[in-house]
Amino acid sequence: MGKNLPGQRRGRGTSPTYRSPSHRHPGPVVHPHLRGSGVVTAIFQAPGHTAPLARVRFDGHEVLMIACDGLSVGQPVTHGPPNLDRGNTMTLRDIPEGTLVYNLEAMPGDGGRFVRAAGAQAVVVSQGDRTVVQLPSGQFRSFHPDCRATIGAVAGAGRGDKPFTRAGKKWFSFRSFSKPYFKVRGVAMNPVDHPHGGGSHQHVGKPSTVGYDAPPGRKVGRMSPKPKRLKEKRRRR
Repeated sequence: MGKNLPGQRRGRGTSPTYRSPSHRHPGPVVHPHLRGSGVVTAIFQAPGHTAPLARVRFDGHEVLMIACDGLSVGQPVTHGPPNLDRGNTMTLRDIPEGTLVYNLEAMPGDGGRFVRAAGAQAVVVSQGDRTVVQLPSGQFRSFHPDCRATIGAVAGAGRGDKPFTRAGKKWFSFRSFSKPYFKVRGVAMNPVDHPHGGGSHQHVGKPSTVGYDAPPGRKVGRMSPKPKRLKEKRRRR
């Protein structure tokens, strides 16, 4: 009897291996829809985040934000008004060129999508109808000037410098994510476990390309070329 592939088990959503432990997450970490100043009440490490989080108390509200490098408990932070101190959040149109920022919004009001990992930082390059920002990957990306970002760099730089030293620590570390940290090759499995398994030596044994309309149990290997690209190739011939 055949077994379900990892993609099928992940898509079903019932296996605890592929479920993120959201019951241990402190809450959403997004830019709040408010203006004013608050005070950092705590800085802590949260599961599911490589960077430390900061708990900020505003007037009757308590929000979570990604801690920047140099942030301390009791430090005041602002949301909205232009203030270039580290940890303050404002729109990109109010940030001058050459400033380090993180937790950028992809669209105005979405709460932050880019540059959220530990030690990450981006640089505002130019201002205009669109604000150009250089991301940590080196890519230059343009954003709407009303998108918000936080001044500074994400705390936790050098997180990967310290070795795990033990496999158990590695296992506990990756339990925070919704995927296992190891991946067995299909050709190394038995034929009952994977379509690429079996044989006297490790080889696929058949074309590894599959169509886009293949069911999840057969969609393993490499995706076939898109029909649009095939039509373009035929026209060139």
